[in-house]
Amino acid sequence: MSDNAISGTLNARTLRMYEDYAGEYALRVGDQPDPDRCQWLQRLRNAAGTRARILEVGSGAGRDADYLESLGCHVRRTDASQAFLDLQTARGHQAHLLNVITDDLVAPSERGYDAIVAMCVLIHVDRPLLPGVLAKAREAVRANGLFLVSVREGVGDELSSTCFTSLWRPGEFELLVIDSGFFIESTGRYEDCFGDVWGTLLCRRVS
Repeated sequence: MSDNAISGTLNARTLRMYEDYAGEYALRVGDQPDPDRCQWLQRLRNAAGTRARILEVGSGAGRDADYLESLGCHVRRTDASQAFLDLQTARGHQAHLLNVITDDLVAPSERGYDAIVAMCVLIHVDRPLLPGVLAKAREAVRANGLFLVSVREGVGDELSSTCFTSLWRPGEFELLVIDSGFFIESTGRYEDCFGDVWGTLLCRRVS
């Protein structure tokens, strides 16, 4: 897909919104993951190992990366929003610009990650582009590597002048993940601080 085509996607519209909203968003979500999310991050660490090398896409202000690092993991923090990267830099962390649609998740010369984390992120990727993003996630993890991902439950899409969000019926997103070459080890549901319900999947790459 050309740069011009990408710039017109619904994903790009949402990205422009986060450039303006990053600071307010960080204040709203706070600096600690909620208890349910902490349990999933702990489960990922336990499965991947205490020294796991993890790629986080959509790190935002970095609260999940902070928590994973407190558990001993090595996290490569990334986001497609420069505003979020600036927030993390101001807190003394190194974070990298990465767009899951346009960019490779791992360089050909690098070995795969032990795990990828994409919590509350892929809902902003245009539906037709998701299979390609999931295929890149599979290629970016090592054999039997892990993928922790969550999507918001609901029906259809929400579209405003600034933001696009895809909603997923229970079981719907799971089919895409399986088709992309992952085995789903566990699933769960939780309600976030905004009252939205999310489905969470812990997946393992099928070798």
